[in-house]
Amino acid sequence: MHKVTVIGAGNVGATCAYQLAERNIANVTMIDIMDGMPQGKALDMAQCGAIMDFDAKIEGSNDLAAVKDSDVVVVTSGIPRKPGMDRMDLLKTNVGILKDVSTAIKENAPNSIVIVVTNPLDVMSYVAQRVTGFPRERVMGMAGVLDTARFRRFIAWELDVSIRDVNAMVLGGHGDQMVPLPRFSTVNGITVTELISKERLDAISDRTRKGGGEIVKLLKTGSAYYAPAGCSVVMVEAILRDTGHIVPAATFLQGEYGYEGFHLGVPVRLGAGGIKQVIELKLNDEEKAALDVSAKAVRKGVDEASAFL
Repeated sequence: MHKVTVIGAGNVGATCAYQLAERNIANVTMIDIMDGMPQGKALDMAQCGAIMDFDAKIEGSNDLAAVKDSDVVVVTSGIPRKPGMDRMDLLKTNVGILKDVSTAIKENAPNSIVIVVTNPLDVMSYVAQRVTGFPRERVMGMAGVLDTARFRRFIAWELDVSIRDVNAMVLGGHGDQMVPLPRFSTVNGITVTELISKERLDAISDRTRKGGGEIVKLLKTGSAYYAPAGCSVVMVEAILRDTGHIVPAATFLQGEYGYEGFHLGVPVRLGAGGIKQVIELKLNDEEKAALDVSAKAVRKGVDEASAFL
């Protein structure tokens, strides 16, 4: 069975690890700096396997070297912004964490595929690729799948239809400048612009952009983890099972959409080896202008992070 290592065994990482094991996608190793925490969670999950009937092995470790020989590595480690911490302090701290993690991946799992979940996600994906030196096909960020999942859910609620009938697309950076694309979103083949008024679509798009913040506000002391974990699992499964699944992911661009030298959420086809194709949509002027704003914000973050590399 394939090996997937999840670095960071907090809410997102542990949920991701459990879903991977429960679906028998891979054997899973969780790594975290908290002594005993990944080991304890791994033991608990393994015992749950006796009830839920899955045989995937789950292990925990505090040593980054345990990433050895992984086929895929999901990186969730990092810290949230704390009271009194400005964004540059947060960026510096998380860049430092990603440097250590990426170095360990490079040394111990040089053939692995890396999926970054740590925020600021597009920027951290760039850091991971720069430190590992892996080709762009093997270092990507998860966010576009999550943003699209939220957009799909809100569309389904609006129309009172099955989520299985809804396909959607969100491009750009993982933040308030992301770009939901109603023109490329459908319900059983019908474009949503034919089913939902522009006013309501604008409101749904705005809720999508603020989807993470809405959950943070409700939880008060945490952030989303079920959906981010599930989206990571979807990407891992597409890679290990070579499904050719098309999803938006933070991808290092080399001229696509007119950008190069940083990661940005665009549609890609996933399969064995990672990103098998970057898909360029034909955007209209309004969509391209919105994507330019998002790309500019990500580019600024990458420039700031580069100072700490």
